[in-house]
Amino acid sequence: MSVKFHTLRREQWIPRAIEEVFNFFSDARNLEEITPPWLHFRILAMDPGFISEGTKVYYRLRLHGIPIHWTTEIRQWDAPHRFVDVQRSGPFRLWHHTHCFEAHKGRTRMIDIVRYRLPLGILGRMVHALKVRGDLRRIFDYRRQHIHELFKEQRGRIGPGDLRITAWNL
Repeated sequence: MSVKFHTLRREQWIPRAIEEVFNFFSDARNLEEITPPWLHFRILAMDPGFISEGTKVYYRLRLHGIPIHWTTEIRQWDAPHRFVDVQRSGPFRLWHHTHCFEAHKGRTRMIDIVRYRLPLGILGRMVHALKVRGDLRRIFDYRRQHIHELFKEQRGRIGPGDLRITAWNL
């Protein structure tokens, strides 16, 4: 039986206004800050230099010692409620990541829905069951905890320039 795609869904409450949260997550440079260090994730370039529909982000990472170059494109942009990035080139046959943000009494509910599929048919499905599913869960678990710590520690407003790693290679 052929699997069309796998789905990873995560939800997290963030004690900040939706505009602040969206500003943080719509700044691609912050992805380095919330990605586990064991992935050695680095943004290489962004075209154009700001995020909007059609923006392409080029980055590299290392997974289990294997270097991976990855390009995503912003396909949908509905600030401050939603954006969607899709893989243009990289390790997946399909990667479609929807980021949703909902305002609730000064807090924001963030929902990530990742639909993905590996290449190589049955071999890809075996690798998913043995390794990829667990790797993605660990990555998103790390992200959840790191987001919690970042937003918990920050006392003031979170603007576009706050809470991001300072070394960024464009």
